[in-house]
Amino acid sequence: MPHATFSTPLGTCAIAWNDTGLTRFLLPDPERPASGNTEAEPPHWVGDIVDRVKRHLIGEAQDFADVRYDFSRVPEFVRAVLKAALEVKPGHTASYGDLAAAIGLPPAASRAVGNALGDNPWPLLIPCHRIVAATGKMTGFSGPGGVATKVRLLALEGAQLLAE
Repeated sequence: MPHATFSTPLGTCAIAWNDTGLTRFLLPDPERPASGNTEAEPPHWVGDIVDRVKRHLIGEAQDFADVRYDFSRVPEFVRAVLKAALEVKPGHTASYGDLAAAIGLPPAASRAVGNALGDNPWPLLIPCHRIVAATGKMTGFSGPGGVATKVRLLALEGAQLLAE
């Protein structure tokens, strides 16, 4: 599967694609080799996404809802949760219960929603970092850096965060 790595102000990201759409996106990780480990030259449409990610990570909030994702690679429930998460725009947050309601499920499905977000193959692009506990507390984030990365991304987007 073609993929490329690229440098951002927060570190090296990686992106993978096929003819259908994006198959994977990886947030900066201190364990990932530095830029230059690109295995394929991204097509123009992927290059545009890379440019938007770079802008997003310097504080120019981008909405990635228009990106072509290869949703065939994720189970139907995860797909529904991820598509609902795309509706949460930069600078805003929603609760796990809000996402459950958006896909027609009761608040008790919040844990299942959280598990589905943990399987998000496109963190940042599909904004699982914008989903918080009903109390506004920052909980679980499976990306590199955990909750600290979640808070950093939300702050970059100008989201209002609750102090403890």
